Amino acid sequence: MSQRARFYLYNLGLPLLLAGVVFVLFDLTTLDRWISNALYEPASGQFVLQHNTWFEKLTHKWPRILPNWTGELAVIGALLSFAWPLARRHRPSVQLLERAGVARWLRFTQHHRRDFCYVVVAFALSTTAIHYLKSHTGVYCPVETTLYGGSQAHLEWFEQFSWWDKAGPGRCWPGGHASSGFTLLALYFVARRHRWAHARALLVAILLLGLVYGSTRVLQGWHYMSHTFWAGLVVWLCCWTTALLCYGRPALQAPARQWLSSRHVCEMPSALRSP
Repeated sequence: MSQRARFYLYNLGLPLLLAGVVFVLFDLTTLDRWISNALYEPASGQFVLQHNTWFEKLTHKWPRILPNWTGELAVIGALLSFAWPLARRHRPSVQLLERAGVARWLRFTQHHRRDFCYVVVAFALSTTAIHYLKSHTGVYCPVETTLYGGSQAHLEWFEQFSWWDKAGPGRCWPGGHASSGFTLLALYFVARRHRWAHARALLVAILLLGLVYGSTRVLQGWHYMSHTFWAGLVVWLCCWTTALLCYGRPALQAPARQWLSSRHVCEMPSALRSP
């Protein structure tokens, strides 16, 4: 098998295969409800930890800081990457920035402009895709349905999916909190682009983080387990597609030991950067 075929098999074929597995195991069965039933207490009419304030803060509110700050730093870095080229046009400004110790950081942002811009676009595309799917499937969360004390009917995402029209007020599929953790997958592709030796370890850590983000919401009855898996698959495809367009396949596929500096990658001929 060629390197090109292997690249698309692992990064596109495998996620699509996993999507099929999730669809068959969860969406076409009652496995999701079986898991949620095990976490639901009929006597009290609520899920485990559903109304636990500290659990809500520790697993839902505070963890948002990590993806939020990552996105904000990427925006700041992308904007600052244009500051150093402008400052170099005015020599006194360069001298002032050097004395203040700011110049090296501005050079850093310029050097990694493509990485900052990639993270911004990958985050934006992932968020847009998740919100689009939420509004165009109209799925209600478990606690909102009649199965668990709510007033809305239980629906699968494919039962009323619409490409162009909003399906309804439900906004539960895929998992939004899980997707915020999975958006950090953009950092994995940056690591791949720079041939970082620990890129795979970073990938595993981010996947586990997204699973934890999503699983905690299952404990509270605000999502089914499959919502987490779907969120991860959607975000992966968004981050991977953006990385492919931004960096090109050769930059993402070279072995970690074949280190190439970011400057060398940026100076690659456009023909080599094409997908």
